[in-house]
Amino acid sequence: MDNYILKIKKIDDKAVIPNYAHEGDAGLDLYAVKELTLKPGERGLVHTGIQIELPKNTEAQIRPRSGLALKNGITTLNSPGTIDEGYRGEIGVILINHGSEVFKVEPGMKIAQMVIKPVVKVDIIEIEELSESERNQNGFGSSGTR
Repeated sequence: MDNYILKIKKIDDKAVIPNYAHEGDAGLDLYAVKELTLKPGERGLVHTGIQIELPKNTEAQIRPRSGLALKNGITTLNSPGTIDEGYRGEIGVILINHGSEVFKVEPGMKIAQMVIKPVVKVDIIEIEELSESERNQNGFGSSGTR
């Protein structure tokens, strides 16, 4: 398996370099650098204080942390959020509070995870008809609930 290199630049002294909490984890933990208070139903942008340079033909996906979701009703919007290979700005995470209590993000808090994934590039052609499939246009619950 090839090793990919993710280049990271700290742009805030409080920034924590993303890391894997455990051997075999898919996601790198992302950390907040600024305080943010989210009331129930409120959303906000959490700053991480880092910029990244992704390996060629990859993307970074920003995903929620299961513990924050279960314990506090905190999740990410636009999930998974996609960071394109060419983006060089600060990594920001959009959090929303679906819980019933005010939630306070504090500097150094793990707020999301970032998964680096390969991207498949395709050639695009316009056609008149698509091939038939067993499913065809059936969607939105067509497979049933059991």
